Amino acid sequence: MFLFLGGDISVRSNEIVGIFDIEECSVSRITADFLNTCQKNGRIVNVSEDMPKSFIVTENKTYISNVSHSTIVKRNKKE
Repeated sequence: MFLFLGGDISVRSNEIVGIFDIEECSVSRITADFLNTCQKNGRIVNVSEDMPKSFIVTENKTYISNVSHSTIVKRNKKE
């Protein structure tokens, strides 16, 4: 099954490692380091130009989405 993340981006549900609230996680130094490393390695995909609300970690990339993590989690549970 595919999970819609926003914009024109969908990913396979079975490739998702985690779905995170960007505001709650961004205060952690570990999360900031992780996102910076992903950015340096070209593994970040911005789903939208709008204010980011969540980030989704998959096996190959990390997606920054304007859709809240709770909405993406609900979409994932429906599938």
